Amino acid sequence: MQRLRCLVRKELQELRMNPRLFRLVIIAPVIQLTMLGYAATTDVRDVPLVVADGDRSQASRELIARFDASPNFTVVGTVTTVSEIAPMLERGTASLALSIPVGYGDQIRAARPVKVQIVADGTDSNSTNVALGYASSLIGGYAQELVEASEPAQRQASTASPIDARIRVWFNPELESRYFMIPGVLALILLIITANLAAMAIVREKELGTLEQLNVTPLRRWELIVGKLLPYGVIALIDVLLVVAVAVLWFEVPLRGSFFLLFALSVLYALCTLALGLFISTISDTQQQAMMTATFFFLTPMIYLSGFIFPIENMPAVIQPLTYLIPLRYFLVIVRGIFLKGIGLELLWPQATAMAAWGTVVLTLAVVRSRKRVG
Repeated sequence: MQRLRCLVRKELQELRMNPRLFRLVIIAPVIQLTMLGYAATTDVRDVPLVVADGDRSQASRELIARFDASPNFTVVGTVTTVSEIAPMLERGTASLALSIPVGYGDQIRAARPVKVQIVADGTDSNSTNVALGYASSLIGGYAQELVEASEPAQRQASTASPIDARIRVWFNPELESRYFMIPGVLALILLIITANLAAMAIVREKELGTLEQLNVTPLRRWELIVGKLLPYGVIALIDVLLVVAVAVLWFEVPLRGSFFLLFALSVLYALCTLALGLFISTISDTQQQAMMTATFFFLTPMIYLSGFIFPIENMPAVIQPLTYLIPLRYFLVIVRGIFLKGIGLELLWPQATAMAAWGTVVLTLAVVRSRKRVG
């Protein structure tokens, strides 16, 4: 413990940033432009839709077929009761839900107004607004076709649209975009700060020539790794507390879930980002190279491909499998789910397991590469 304390104290004293030009300035932008040129799209299409069809009639199937045939929607499931749509919205399997009541077909045949409900996940307010516009337009056009296809007497007697769509937004009723973005900033800050700082850990010792001195000390490999990562882990946890406090107290973002669960999973996420930074430091020879590698080959692609800015569903099919290799993707689901949906570990365990596996693999690779010798 005394050796570890000395190493941590030494690491805290060496926390400096020294930005310079890097050798990878040509290669990295080309790779970024190629990858992000396909991923960076703001079009909202293939919105996952679950349908609660309580009528199970020919008329209700026709309405569902309209949504399924639209390029803007993908029907991911059909259930019977409204209560069955809640788990799909909470897990993110569906972004919109269409509820068709019992007696819908009879009301349509009688040319009488009937109400259907659209339930939307308001976590991502921008995408939700666009998707609701698509849904309202589709229902409005279909209702107009029903009016035009009805008998003249019924058409004259009907002064209202045969379908009255009642829209209800869950999790973010006011559709405030800051509710969606600010929780994501927490994940982004942890990624940038911890990965960049940890990336300088080993490579700084190489560059300054102090790695040789550490090699002749009684320090074991795990003591060197822990001593390098522990200071940055403490900084990451302090950042979590600060960002959560500002989000809740200043921006008034609702924290509906457990703060302790958020903090615990933030520790797990920090382990992933620190492991990434340490791995980068083991494959770099200079601080400049480490920072360039972290920024262009890891951090920037992670930000754009994680769903922080652009929905993953909108990316080309060839790009989407790459997003499963990004820990930021899983933590964004966690932090937004805890903040806005108030869900717990019973729904977030797949993301937590994926982060734990990712961090374990990358940390193992970093430890294997960090030899207690020069070169």
